[in-house]
Amino acid sequence: MAVTGAGLEGIIAAESEICFIDGDAGILSYQGFDIHTLAENATFEEVIFLLWNGRLPNQSELDGLKKSLVAERAIPSEVTKFLGSVPKSVPMDVLRTAVSMLSLYDPLAKDSTIGANVRKAEKLMAQTATIVTTFDRLRNGLDVIEGDPSLSLAGNFLYTLTGKKPDEVMEHTFDVALTLHADHELNASTFAARVTAATLSDIYSSVTSAIGALKGPLHGGANEDVIKLLLEAGGKADQAVANVQAKLDKKIKIPGFGHRVYHTEDPRATHLRVASEELGRRTGHLDLYEASSAVEKLVKGSKGLNANVDFYSASTYYSLGIPIDLFTPIFAVSRMSGWTAHVLEQYRNNRLIRPRADYTGKPVGQPWVPIAGR
Repeated sequence: MAVTGAGLEGIIAAESEICFIDGDAGILSYQGFDIHTLAENATFEEVIFLLWNGRLPNQSELDGLKKSLVAERAIPSEVTKFLGSVPKSVPMDVLRTAVSMLSLYDPLAKDSTIGANVRKAEKLMAQTATIVTTFDRLRNGLDVIEGDPSLSLAGNFLYTLTGKKPDEVMEHTFDVALTLHADHELNASTFAARVTAATLSDIYSSVTSAIGALKGPLHGGANEDVIKLLLEAGGKADQAVANVQAKLDKKIKIPGFGHRVYHTEDPRATHLRVASEELGRRTGHLDLYEASSAVEKLVKGSKGLNANVDFYSASTYYSLGIPIDLFTPIFAVSRMSGWTAHVLEQYRNNRLIRPRADYTGKPVGQPWVPIAGR
């Protein structure tokens, strides 16, 4: 008897050592490390190494990864030219196309050995961030800023985006945000990447599939809707609550609440709530945190829904000076670590992913009717 479930809900589709989620207990872990442990102690570079290798790096290994990521930051001039030619385009469309373009200029593109794929994963980690910041600078008529090799991936992203070197708190907050978004088991984009990789297509094609899935409004983009909701209320808590109550009365879904897997608080939201308040106080956007908190209490009280990772990331990113339409591309910058980890894992123990469909159509053996009689 075939096992089916709408949207594959509850279906185990693969074995993986990378990520574990217990939605009832609110547990998320990468390679056995609880997300709270990582958010409180790890750098994003350590998390990248952990996802790829199944263990934490020693100092030499961490230094080596950082050096490689810095060395691979620059993107091909042809990709930069493309980014400058589409200033009015949707950032996720641009990112999807630019990431795919990277394969055209990678001398290792056709090399499918493990070593080559790890090198390509390093390129993708470093260059995805560069694509996002370069596009934003060019579309605003600003000079592209060359990265600072002394900065972390998180710090360098903020620097090359805004032109200002972030202080330690801002860099650390964004670093934690990248860690919180790094992986999430077989979400839609990761599953798309693994399906593509299982055909033994290349890693660039695999992550391009993932970016295409992430673009969908049912996967990425909720934090963009959250910040718009807060800004429409002028950052005022009472107005935000009134607006949300009106939506609830009309049975309109509120972005940033509820999750397919978690039935309790999303553990990532725990850290982003703190970050939202701290950055709000430092940057003059405490009103956004207060409005968020008020809305969270309303939705939790009236609908029993918990805030998810998107809800407080909205005000956190806004306080960091990140343009709203880059919120989802930043998701990709972080999740590239998880996507590439899953692709590498798929390559190591591959079998073509080919599920079956539960047929619900007409009985087989329908009579043929000549066209004149139809």
